[in-house]
Amino acid sequence: MGDVNLFGENWDEQRTRLGYTWRRRALRRPLGIELLGASLYELPRGQATWPYHWHWANEELLIVVAGALTLRTPEGERELATGDVVAFPRGPGGAHQIRNRSDATARILIVSTMLHPEIAEYPDSGKLVVAAGAPPTPGEEAPLELLFRKESAVHYWDGETAEVTEAAP
Repeated sequence: MGDVNLFGENWDEQRTRLGYTWRRRALRRPLGIELLGASLYELPRGQATWPYHWHWANEELLIVVAGALTLRTPEGERELATGDVVAFPRGPGGAHQIRNRSDATARILIVSTMLHPEIAEYPDSGKLVVAAGAPPTPGEEAPLELLFRKESAVHYWDGETAEVTEAAP
């Protein structure tokens, strides 16, 4: 069992994308836990962690470690400050996005259940992500991870053929 300092500078992943720039430290492996995921994010001003989304399988818990953030949920937007804790249940009611609109860098800890397979929905863009297999470590890809738009869904029998050996009565 290990320990991690939430104010340290040991980062193992960095995202640099317009509007979604952050540094991340995955804590599950360093802490020796299997059933919970935990990630520390450092979020520069003007940036968001992820697009607005919700999970079908997993619950998440957000702890503001340092700074001020704007949280978007189905109820609207509200401000969060250091020490605030918010839970995101499974399903559309748990939809959320975290954005740093303050003038300073912020740090957040996100803890989640680690249930797989998982489906996440992105209602603003109409996308789904389907992930199965063991949750990946930073820098690895999930064994199965598919992203697609909901409108590309097909009927259950689409593309299926039947071998007919006898006519049904």
